[in-house]
Amino acid sequence: MAWFRSRPLRSRLALLTAFAVAVAVAAVSLACWFVTRAQLEAELDSSLRSSRLDDASVGTLITLCRQGTTPPPMGGSYTVQVILANGSVCTSGQAPIPAGPADLAVARGQLTYALHTVKDEDGREMRVYTYPQQVPPGLALAVSVARPLAEVDNSMSTLRWMLLLVSGIGVVGAGAAGLWVARTGLEPVDRLTGAVEHVAATEDLTVRIPVEGEDEIARLSRSFNAMTAALATSRDRQSQLIADAGHELRTPLTSLRTNIELLARSEETGRAIPADDRRALMASVKAQMTELAALIGDLQELARPDTARPGPLEVVPLHGILRSALDRARLRGPELTFVTDLAPWYVRAEPAAIERALVNVLDNAVKFSPPRGAVEVTLMRGELKVRDHGPGIPPDELPHVFERFWRSPSARSLPGSGLGLSIVARTVHQAGGSAILAPAPGGGTVATLRLPGAPTPPPSVVADEGRDEA
Repeated sequence: MAWFRSRPLRSRLALLTAFAVAVAVAAVSLACWFVTRAQLEAELDSSLRSSRLDDASVGTLITLCRQGTTPPPMGGSYTVQVILANGSVCTSGQAPIPAGPADLAVARGQLTYALHTVKDEDGREMRVYTYPQQVPPGLALAVSVARPLAEVDNSMSTLRWMLLLVSGIGVVGAGAAGLWVARTGLEPVDRLTGAVEHVAATEDLTVRIPVEGEDEIARLSRSFNAMTAALATSRDRQSQLIADAGHELRTPLTSLRTNIELLARSEETGRAIPADDRRALMASVKAQMTELAALIGDLQELARPDTARPGPLEVVPLHGILRSALDRARLRGPELTFVTDLAPWYVRAEPAAIERALVNVLDNAVKFSPPRGAVEVTLMRGELKVRDHGPGIPPDELPHVFERFWRSPSARSLPGSGLGLSIVARTVHQAGGSAILAPAPGGGTVATLRLPGAPTPPPSVVADEGRDEA
């Protein structure tokens, strides 16, 4: 088995095909051999039963034996033998046949016939049929008619060699056909193997395998092409993420480095920076560090696989988390007016992730709202709408608002990394919902988040809340 398993797949398929055909041919050949032998023996027995001597021939045979004369052959290839009740025999043929107990029983009238195989005195196997007969004047005896089994054996020997020859040709032909079928059938697998080895050696994910038909190999080829396409897309996104992250990090790092160098040069030269300028520099350093921390947090959030959950899912009150996010948004836009209409809605999500997504949506509205403007927030039956009255988003830019690091040309001067809405879309999709940004009637932008849930919590949550209050 170890040697067999070490063979190539096509060799194993050819060997298995040859073995299966060999077993089938052997079974058919054996069945044919046994059936043919049984049929020939049945025909031989039938011919013996039909070969009966008349009384005159039997009487002549007995007379010749009593006179001491050797009787001549009476039936060509047949051997005829007369058996008397006292056990004496008279044979006409090549060699006498031993009279067995069954033959004597027939001669004595104890059996109606006997059919058996014995060897004559020359060692030849003979098929013997013995039947009773009476010869005038009332002499009871038995007549044995025999033919050599060599007639059957010769035919079976010829048949045996023919079956062996045909079986050998069949097995060899089956092995060759199995090898051809294996090579033909495994050709797509060879192409797939070559493609996989090429990708492993060169990391070239542009390789595609031609797909032909609808069989399992075609499905495997489609799966491989889809896998390489997904890997190529993932690598491109990774490269783009690294490039965009480096670009976004360069600006705050450059500003931070410049401010720190000014402070360090002031310390080295002993030339003090005016207090107001120093405070401005420190505020700028603090703002840049805050921006860097937020950007790193966003990158960590987006670095997780799309299928991974940021934490365990819980049934949480979306309206309660939204109120907390609104409190934070009011601190960032104290001059803005927030008009809210929140109906109870419970969703299954990760609390920290969904709160961060809501904060990002509200921050986006605060960022683009005009001074002393209004932000309208409504939550009805799982549909959250956040509308600002800012400049809005041009229609040609709407398809890109949820892309990582994408920022509108008009917003590049504003703080932010371009990752907030990407995190919003990701979090909402993981919760089974959808996120849309669209122009609002009369100007501004409306963000719509739809999250599946229910206006009342499940009984288990109600029971937990009751125990907490107690």
